[in-house]
Amino acid sequence: MTGEVMGRLRVALGRPGGPTSDFDLNPPVRLPPGRRLREAAVLVAIQRGVLGPEVVLTKRASTLRHHPGQIAFPGGRRDPGDADLAATALREAREEIGLPPRAVRLLGALPGHETVTGYQITPYLAEITEPFVPRPEPGEVAEIFAAPLAHVLDPANFRVERRLWRGDWRHYYIVPWGPYYIWGATARILRGLADRVA
Repeated sequence: MTGEVMGRLRVALGRPGGPTSDFDLNPPVRLPPGRRLREAAVLVAIQRGVLGPEVVLTKRASTLRHHPGQIAFPGGRRDPGDADLAATALREAREEIGLPPRAVRLLGALPGHETVTGYQITPYLAEITEPFVPRPEPGEVAEIFAAPLAHVLDPANFRVERRLWRGDWRHYYIVPWGPYYIWGATARILRGLADRVA
């Protein structure tokens, strides 16, 4: 990875910024105080690609109960045995895409993201430091792919769309790339990173 790219990401991590949520673009929503959110973590993993740095993403299996077929970072709910949320992100990346923890250099945590499904996600920005063979977790991950980091760090590539959800219009970010419709929490986390880098 080029030192310039990693330097920009490290600077971005140090910039101030608050948490995000699936409700950011829907201001009439009032979140109840004292709500209990389940802890989760994802790995925003950057690898060296043929045409430059890439971010590793997954397409969730269409048979899953929650978020079937959606584009996501490797990650998931914190298990009782996880030492901390960074350990959750590394464990999930190993399980979902076959990424060994020894091949990962954690750069730091991005601001948390609250989802409509009641999770508080902590994204960990990381560099993949050695080649690995991606292995999708059977039954959970349909596909592993990578999108150019330059594409998802350019705010001009993001759009806002909407759809009906529980009787109301819900607005959300998308950052499409090729055949992949990246939206929801994944796009919101990427947009937050793009804004910090910019």
